[in-house]
Amino acid sequence: MRIERPAVAGTLESSDAMVTVEPGEGLSLELASSVMNTYGRQIKETVLETLKRLGVEDCFISVVDKGALDCTIKARVECAVFRSCGLSEKDIPWGGEVR
Repeated sequence: MRIERPAVAGTLESSDAMVTVEPGEGLSLELASSVMNTYGRQIKETVLETLKRLGVEDCFISVVDKGALDCTIKARVECAVFRSCGLSEKDIPWGGEVR
């Protein structure tokens, strides 16, 4: 998938994550987390794995994590990517792309 425009998914509430994707060259990840010392590496792996499964190779992605579970992070990344491509306006393949 190709990131066509900036998009956001999620909130800054406790146990959630706000994910922002923008067009870019290469893959660039900015991560801020309230649990960075404990789970930072796992969050990064989850975000990058989700982008890989969606076929996203070029984008800037920012994640502000407030203690979200992996499944929440995957859902937020998937939603932001679909919104950026205009897919959320059509038949949404939730769960079909990311397992």
